[in-house]
Amino acid sequence: MENQNHLSEPERIRRQKLEELNRLGIDAYPPELFEITTNSVEIKQGFAENPEDLKWKEVSVAGRIMSVRDMGKANFVVIQDDLGRVQAYVRRDDICTGEDKSFYDVVFKKLLDIGDIIGIKGHVFTTKTGEISIHASSVKLLTKALHPLPIVKEKEGETFDAVTDPEFRYRQRYADLIVNPHVKDTFQKRSQMIRSIRDFLNDHGALEVDTPVLQNIPGGAAAKPFITHHNALDVPFYLRIANELYLKRLIVGGFDWVYEFSRNFRNEGMDKTHNPEFTVLEFYVAYKDYFWMMDFTEKMLEKVALDIHGTTEVKMGENILNFKAPYKRISIFEAIEQYTGFDVSEMDESGLREVCKKLHIEVDPNYGKGKLIDEIFGEKCEGNFIQPTYIIDYPVEMSPLTKKHRTKKGLVERFELMVNGKEIANAYTELNDPLDQRERFEEQVRLMERGDDEAMFIDHDFLRALEYGMPPTAGIGIGIDRLCMLMTNQVSIQDVLFFPQMRPEVGSAANTGNEEETE
Repeated sequence: MENQNHLSEPERIRRQKLEELNRLGIDAYPPELFEITTNSVEIKQGFAENPEDLKWKEVSVAGRIMSVRDMGKANFVVIQDDLGRVQAYVRRDDICTGEDKSFYDVVFKKLLDIGDIIGIKGHVFTTKTGEISIHASSVKLLTKALHPLPIVKEKEGETFDAVTDPEFRYRQRYADLIVNPHVKDTFQKRSQMIRSIRDFLNDHGALEVDTPVLQNIPGGAAAKPFITHHNALDVPFYLRIANELYLKRLIVGGFDWVYEFSRNFRNEGMDKTHNPEFTVLEFYVAYKDYFWMMDFTEKMLEKVALDIHGTTEVKMGENILNFKAPYKRISIFEAIEQYTGFDVSEMDESGLREVCKKLHIEVDPNYGKGKLIDEIFGEKCEGNFIQPTYIIDYPVEMSPLTKKHRTKKGLVERFELMVNGKEIANAYTELNDPLDQRERFEEQVRLMERGDDEAMFIDHDFLRALEYGMPPTAGIGIGIDRLCMLMTNQVSIQDVLFFPQMRPEVGSAANTGNEEETE
């Protein structure tokens, strides 16, 4: 027997209604299929265009009750399905054609609530006020909702008291999607964006692959990993921070172009552009370099914007971003000099620390040269690049997996794509010299010994793979969540994730949001 001490009064009332339904022999969760023949959008659009079409003479729809207007022996009920809302006119004598009117008088009028899911059959018509509606011939309860919805009240076409509390919306996304149906649009655009990218890559001959999420060495990026334990092998494992090294193993194995939409995990801070679990697209192409990758990436993003918005211009807050290729290119040293006045291209670690001090940038004493340059750029430059811009030619200390620059000593062939003041993509001409790669890994170990908990491990198996010979290769990682933020005009990464990570609730009393309703 359920302990109801923690329940609110509306929750207790709904359970009492469920008991009454059971007593009347009405299954509140029926197992049989309810056939659906149309939806809210199709009804409104199709009937408006051709009201004489015979298919509107008998329709069957299902959805969640969002409002009820009681008119005595008739009700106007608004239900919400996957695509929108539609009104139904439910009259006592139409759904109870015989002498027994108890289904209408007891079940429909007294035991159904806002939030319950019902199926309605009937014909489509236009009310006296001009609203396209369903004249119900039958109503069937499909699901009894035991938890009341946070009600979004409507008056004269305007919505107010909407559920906007982020704590509630992110923790109870299922309720957020019900009462704020516009939220669906963001996630539909996210799916459309991924499909557009996948189609573009497939059309160019790329192969989609899967690589391990559990890894015995967290490689491919400078980040702090999550650690777990493999019981059967009795060894520690890490949730992947990147899939780069596995994809490059496949290039060694003879695949010329591979890609993966990868769920990655980094045990680091959380803010509006960082979530510990996130999605990255990485792809690697043999016999290409970072110049080719810049050209290809901007063409791909131009296509994505066109597919989603029909234009390369995308609104993001107060800015209009233009994804039309080509994008501006500027070296990281030029960017730092432009926005700080300091030429750091020839500075050693000591000189960089002095620049950080003058710029009032706090840095960890364990940071090496690469991290110091990264901090200066991140604090003073990154936010200035609103339109899509490639930051190119990074110092070798910042890029342990990147091939040295063909003409510029001390630099590597790397770019990061900045849009709206944030990094969206990171790409290299990949390092395929196994001896150079080993030296870079060993330098990372020295940084780790100094206390850098984001330095890379040595992956001996990856080095062995490189010794078999990896062809010249270009590779890129694109932050899908951040790109989705740009394509949907969202300022927080939590708004493009269905279920962002949150601190666990304390007990069952941690309910937030307005749970007021009319019973």
